[in-house]
Amino acid sequence: MIIGRIKEQSELMETYRATESKFVVVYGRRRVGKTFLVRQTFKNMFTFAHSGQANALLSEQLFGWCASLKDSGMKIDKMPKSWLEAFELLKDLIRQSKATKKVIFIDELPWLDTPRSRFVNALEFFWNGWASGRDDVLLVVCGSATSWIINKIFKNHGGLHNRVTNQIYLKPFSLWECEQYIHSMGLTFTRYDILEGYMVMGGIPYYWSMLKQGESMAQNIDRLFFHEKGKLRYEFNELYHSLFRNPDKYITIVKTLGHHSSGLSRDGLISKTKIENGGNLTRVLEDLEHCGFIQYNSTGFKQKNGGLYKLVDNFSLFYLKFMSENKTNDEMFWTHNYNGSIRLAWVGLAFERVCYQHVRQIKDALKIGGVLSCVYPLRITDKSGLGKGAQIDMVIDRADNTVNLCEMKFSNKESLIDKDYSTSLQNKIDKFQELTQYKKTVMLTMITTHGISHSGYWNMVQNEVTMDDLFKE
Repeated sequence: MIIGRIKEQSELMETYRATESKFVVVYGRRRVGKTFLVRQTFKNMFTFAHSGQANALLSEQLFGWCASLKDSGMKIDKMPKSWLEAFELLKDLIRQSKATKKVIFIDELPWLDTPRSRFVNALEFFWNGWASGRDDVLLVVCGSATSWIINKIFKNHGGLHNRVTNQIYLKPFSLWECEQYIHSMGLTFTRYDILEGYMVMGGIPYYWSMLKQGESMAQNIDRLFFHEKGKLRYEFNELYHSLFRNPDKYITIVKTLGHHSSGLSRDGLISKTKIENGGNLTRVLEDLEHCGFIQYNSTGFKQKNGGLYKLVDNFSLFYLKFMSENKTNDEMFWTHNYNGSIRLAWVGLAFERVCYQHVRQIKDALKIGGVLSCVYPLRITDKSGLGKGAQIDMVIDRADNTVNLCEMKFSNKESLIDKDYSTSLQNKIDKFQELTQYKKTVMLTMITTHGISHSGYWNMVQNEVTMDDLFKE
């Protein structure tokens, strides 16, 4: 059963019903469910299905290709010596097929492009010289090596330039999709626990599939991450090595950003990593953005120092914070620190990140989904030295003459606004108005797990968004 992915399935079926041949690329990070989506959508409708082999020689790739042709009902008399010959065999299979639409699925496409194999040239010749001229071929390819797909397919300056008819980027699950998924598995975690799981694993279905009944979320995290044989203990390096060829620069940038939660400018990254400025750095940053690991954001209202790159991948951030330099060898590290300062300091920042990953749900809860707006965090420094600055978790600067200043609080109970906290919140409002000189209405908006306690100074809040709002579809 597929959870979510309604839009993606719909697009795939539209390509199947099309009256002309289609070339579809499904891409996204490792473990996000690309293969599962394609196979569940088309089920037994494949004329040919094949998956590349990791780190295999050309001869081994061609042998696997022929094995898949045989599985599709084709008799092979002679092994091909090149990809041009291999695609000629595929053309023969398509000619023999009596299906109305010939669905060709090639998984892990980048692995087929071994050194000096000229695989891309053969793919170009197959599509441009033959398949695209028919009206009955649906070619669906995917792979986790996203940088390869972007640079060899999307940015191809040869025969494949602008030949892809459909690009489907498969995003990680939202909180709503994670909740649906674990319910389908028979698990009964509360939304508070699901939220914490999301802070750790993000919306990667494969990671969530490893959760077990009878264990708390903390116990599951310990088993998967901190146990000596934990299935996600070594996932970090495997993740980046599977996505990017020559991954060292990618990992260096990710690790550097992981230690700078506020983000770094391009110049800051160059200074910290010692990576030379130029086109290669641009490509690495673009690849990481395409995969959803990092984001480049404006630093806020009329800031002069440009934008900042931030690491936003939940799994990578958790690994870098708690595992890469964890020398304790405590297999129950998360359980032992569940109520300690280490976890409590982390959940605040992690909750902010999850909120940014669910801006649409926040705007829907505020009933401003259709209002044009700009969303960003804002750090205001006090240049006079007489007062103090302000850190605003999220600014929703709206086109309807209104600004929401959002304060985020993660707690296992209702959040209380006491006198000191109210003074801090008022300072943020004052500093924002002083900086922007806006004539817009400013609304203090609280985004919390369990809402605001209606005592103390709660009436200074104009809007409330809770954890339940983040779980909306």
